[in-house]
Amino acid sequence: MSVRLADTPARPRVRTHELDAVVVGAGGAGLYAALELKRNLGPEARIGVISKLYPSRSHTGAAQGGVCAALGTTEEDHWEWHWFDTVKGGDYLVDQDAAEVMCHDAVETIINLEHLGMPFNRTEEGRIDQRRFGGHTRNEGEAPVRRACFAADRTGHAILQTLFQQCIRLDVAFYDEYQVLDLQMPDGPGGPVTGVVALQTSTSEIHSFRAKAVLFATGGFGKIFKVTSNAHTLTGDGVAIAYRRGLPLEDMEFFQFHPTGMYKLGFLLSEAMRGEGGFLVNGEGERFMERYAPTMKDLASRDVVSRSIYQEIAAGRGVGGKDFVHLDVRHLGAQVLNEKLPDMTGFIRTYFGLDPLTDLVPIQPTAHYAMGGIPTDIDGRVLADEVGRLVPGFYAAGECACVSVHGGNRLGTNSLLDILVFGRRAGIAMADEVRRAEAPVPDHAAEVGVAAQRDALLSRADGERPAVIRAELAEVMFSHCGVYRTGVLLEECRRCARFPRGDGGEPLVLLRRAAAQHDAKAAQHDGREEGPRVGDAPRFLHDERELDEPQARAALLLGEGQAQPAQLGHLAPELRAVALGVIEHRPHVLGLALLVERGADGVSQ
Repeated sequence: MSVRLADTPARPRVRTHELDAVVVGAGGAGLYAALELKRNLGPEARIGVISKLYPSRSHTGAAQGGVCAALGTTEEDHWEWHWFDTVKGGDYLVDQDAAEVMCHDAVETIINLEHLGMPFNRTEEGRIDQRRFGGHTRNEGEAPVRRACFAADRTGHAILQTLFQQCIRLDVAFYDEYQVLDLQMPDGPGGPVTGVVALQTSTSEIHSFRAKAVLFATGGFGKIFKVTSNAHTLTGDGVAIAYRRGLPLEDMEFFQFHPTGMYKLGFLLSEAMRGEGGFLVNGEGERFMERYAPTMKDLASRDVVSRSIYQEIAAGRGVGGKDFVHLDVRHLGAQVLNEKLPDMTGFIRTYFGLDPLTDLVPIQPTAHYAMGGIPTDIDGRVLADEVGRLVPGFYAAGECACVSVHGGNRLGTNSLLDILVFGRRAGIAMADEVRRAEAPVPDHAAEVGVAAQRDALLSRADGERPAVIRAELAEVMFSHCGVYRTGVLLEECRRCARFPRGDGGEPLVLLRRAAAQHDAKAAQHDGREEGPRVGDAPRFLHDERELDEPQARAALLLGEGQAQPAQLGHLAPELRAVALGVIEHRPHVLGLALLVERGADGVSQ
């Protein structure tokens, strides 16, 4: 592997790496692709994996419940049943041919992973153990089936360690703590990809990685939402880079909200807890999922369960009138919780101070998974347009990619399967292209552009803080583009996102100003000398009077203050329940509140 300094004085100094193939992202998809590249091209192949984290900290390690395959080790199962569930669970918006490939290849993929050293839980007979998971059924919807292969509730962590160790064994080169900022595409959009340009975070030095093929396995972008199960690193870098380079994105409107996030925190409590026998109860102690999904109940697909929770809250059956419900796993016993669900049991004890053996666990839907991303075929090759033209040398796999196997809603455990099946297939296809490809042509313009971007950021003395912009965007996205969406909400979201900034023009500042002006007028009417200052919390939220309709609307929009339940007594029950949640610093139900306020055709829709 050669490393040299770019020798043209007119360009910023850039360290250059000449490789055969580059993988960006060290999660399950990236590591499996790198492993297959090395296996197929041989020990002399120069394979590099670039990651902004140490590989074992990649977000695949956060996956808990399992990876699905119709092994049939504990009860009868067939890959065709799995295929049916995947298509149905995706609201029939799935690419059915691609889903067929994924479900058919699942069995072989899991067996290969076992041979690589994956420590699956075992049955008493020594076979891979399996458990039930949401949306997975036998005989096309007849009843739940045991299809999820698991390693306690640390399945993703075990997969990550297994693949990472295999890559180290085969001498894959790792570039840890490098942030990829651009693709090298010397011929522009639609032309071949010949490498990437990255920033080494420890030194701010620019590195140019030139390669015959590049794979993006950069993960999702859940941090665009305020309450999410995603780590802080999941900011959509790969998807954004491809989009800025003029490439299309697919299925971006589909984002999954997992029903059982830890209340306010967003940390995931996998449906493995429900797969082992846990269930949801509302504020009245009722198992409400029987009302919405009589057959699958608490193991219905995630979109169904998330919508059902919001419907219970909107109907006033949240716990204590608030915007959460309970997960009940008390009956599972210490052996199941400590042996099969140890991590999640520990999360509950650590972050809530509750014991799941004796206490109900507060949960709420949390932004979890992006079904959309960079469009690819079943071998990970990136598509340049809707007719299927390929981008030479460019591949994508995992959550940043869209093979469209998940449609409008992903089934639990299909995510880990996705990264394994299509990461492996992409690595094999890349190896074939690398064998035939010529030496990569450098993109000096990309190198200069990234260096200029770095220099501008490091030398800037003032301006807006990205963290503030991101926080406001996350707030608006969670309140307006959550489980429930309407044309009105989406239009408001777009208006907030595009609002001219500066001089107090931020959307939240304007809302506070409007409320303060409302209070100032009220002060004049009451003969008071001075109303509140612009930016103060609205005074009416602290009064003991009932809120009139305009005040209730302002309270919903602001999501601030300490309004009392008595002030909302005159409102409709659905609006009152949601209003209380929003006022008490829970803006993640703002979208539903606005939907109710505007008289949409039924919250249940």
